[in-house]
Amino acid sequence: MAIKDFNYQEFAQNLTEQAKELVPQDFEDIEKQYVVNTLLNFSTLAGEALYNDTESNFTADQAMMITQIIAEWAFHKSVDLIRSKIPQEFWDPIMQKIAFTIFEIAKQTFKQGLPQDQILQLIEHHVKKTYLDAIAELKDKGFIDQGLMEQASKQSNIDAMMQQMSEEQAAAEAQAQQNQEMPQGQVSNQPASVQNPQGTTSSKILKLATVALLFQKMKQEKVQTFLDKFSPDDAQTVIKYMGMPDLDSRVSVNTALKCLNEIKTYLPKPLELSPNKIVLKLQKVTEGVERQQLEMILKPERMKVKRLVFNALEGEYYEVAPKVANIIATHIQDSV
Repeated sequence: MAIKDFNYQEFAQNLTEQAKELVPQDFEDIEKQYVVNTLLNFSTLAGEALYNDTESNFTADQAMMITQIIAEWAFHKSVDLIRSKIPQEFWDPIMQKIAFTIFEIAKQTFKQGLPQDQILQLIEHHVKKTYLDAIAELKDKGFIDQGLMEQASKQSNIDAMMQQMSEEQAAAEAQAQQNQEMPQGQVSNQPASVQNPQGTTSSKILKLATVALLFQKMKQEKVQTFLDKFSPDDAQTVIKYMGMPDLDSRVSVNTALKCLNEIKTYLPKPLELSPNKIVLKLQKVTEGVERQQLEMILKPERMKVKRLVFNALEGEYYEVAPKVANIIATHIQDSV
């Protein structure tokens, strides 16, 4: 049976659209198109293979994760190949080896139930090894010389992105430390926060990186819902950082907590959850649903959940913590 709720074509297209804004601007049009097409082709092929895999029993989330990993590495390594100056006729064979390696390692590790961090580390190790082995093979066969092999071996777009982020974080933390050490009332001669090359403040960059850390743990469809509320530039920055496998080691715990606390001050206060509001919400979400259908939906739920819902239909509130009751109401809303 195909994987339910996994539209691999739409997902691959979505990843491709996100990647278009991240392609290096110094590339020629044909080079930009190669990066985009490679990402689309490999993520589509991987998604289709996973969708039709009836033996592995992957969930939609796992299939999306594997597809996204392949898409991200397809982006980074195609950029590396272009910058390496290796003749274009060898790009596709190398990328095929890399994509196949990722696909097989990802399938095995997800089947084994390994932690996500360990999966990403294993994949990164094998991607880099496959890339270097493929380049060495070209040199051994006489297709490229020693100098070109060494030049190609040094290319690492993902490491360059990580280095950029690390420098931005270090600059922001240094500036924050400098501001803290200044006597009260004294004004720094430096800007309140260091500017990155794109003109975004380092303070903002750290907040976006922290958001990316949170998004890495969320379902793709939920992430996209949140990204739609960001400005296009901020959304692309978050997407860039989400593509970094070791982002959590690049943002210190203290920095992340500080950013989260600052972000929290701008969030709207949660709505007051009174029993009466919960009853009204449950009545609204179940409006038009036959009792028999509702009983089928609630069949696997606990008795307290059933009592909460059916009491609400009678205008009464079953004693459940309001926050829990609201979660249940939202779950029922998504189910009917």
